[in-house]
Amino acid sequence: MIHFFWLRDDEAATSRYSGDFDAAHRWGLPGLKDCPGCGLTWSGSGRQYPAVDLSLIPEHREFEEPRPEPFHELVRLQELVRPLMPPNASLPPGTSFGPLTGTASGQFGPFTWQGTSLMLIRRDALDGLQAAGIRGLLGCKTELRFRQKTAPDILELQIEPRGLLHRDCLPPDLEPPCPTCGRQGFRRPDDPILDGASLPSDRDLFRLDNFSTMIIGTDRFKDAVEQGGWTGISFRELPVRS
Repeated sequence: MIHFFWLRDDEAATSRYSGDFDAAHRWGLPGLKDCPGCGLTWSGSGRQYPAVDLSLIPEHREFEEPRPEPFHELVRLQELVRPLMPPNASLPPGTSFGPLTGTASGQFGPFTWQGTSLMLIRRDALDGLQAAGIRGLLGCKTELRFRQKTAPDILELQIEPRGLLHRDCLPPDLEPPCPTCGRQGFRRPDDPILDGASLPSDRDLFRLDNFSTMIIGTDRFKDAVEQGGWTGISFRELPVRS
């Protein structure tokens, strides 16, 4: 039986390192302005595709400036990106693409976080996890400009949405997703439960599709991190319900 863990920053461990960065992805979908279905203006977070290179399309400059756009314009931009995306990937407002670009300094630990949903990994840690047979790891080159002359080799993991939170841990009066934009607004539950039928069997690291700022790893991933002695992640086991 596979066990699943919610991954977050282990602040006690990461505080031992001086590594810090101020960066954003090169491109992104705009937010949605006044959805014709639910009336909301919104933009999501946690959908990051650093391996998707929008320079391959002539319209890539249209993805450089964060802004809200009406629904028809959002749909046009989604369709421009879709051929470059992994199969069946959803493209909500605020989805970001391309390398993480910005400034960085200091000594980076094996894992360094920005908030709860963006995780950087040192090259030696990625190589070790892949050598241990951890599945579904895609390390993407960053474009961080370091102040020091000898810059560390820091990558971003492209962690794709695959599983779901179980309905039992969501509000009983939760409205269905907006049929137009797909938004379903709810707070992260204090005691998350995973929907067993939705969990992937081909990877050891993924996001939740209905709460994409939550990153989930299998016990295989947890064991490999701990056996490698790599710090920077705290693990909380989550129950699974069918």
